[in-house]
Amino acid sequence: VQLQASGGGLVQPGGSLRLSCTASGFTLDDYAMGWFRQAPGKEREGVSCISSSDGSTYYADSVKGRFTISRDNAKNTVYLQMNSLKPEDTAVYYCAAGASCHTPPTEYDYWGQGTQVTVSS
Repeated sequence: VQLQASGGGLVQPGGSLRLSCTASGFTLDDYAMGWFRQAPGKEREGVSCISSSDGSTYYADSVKGRFTISRDNAKNTVYLQMNSLKPEDTAVYYCAAGASCHTPPTEYDYWGQGTQVTVSS
């Protein structure tokens, strides 16, 4: 069972990145999929989540209107499209699979290894 996150990198402010998270060993559609991030010296925070039941999506206020979460069940992959990136978006981004988007992060079942996003000029 594994979640493989990818797509991070260095981007200038105002730029875009698309993160991918591919599941192996389980069916991603059976789970709510969340994206979290952690910046140096800061607590982990929830960024976005997409439910398994009806595809409802949730976003942190700090990313609303800029980030879009989606899933491709045929590819067993969830995406996070990040536009209008800001330096404060710099963090390691993690994907995770849990029972629902209201499940506490500590109770999520599977976590990816993280991918670094750096927004800097």
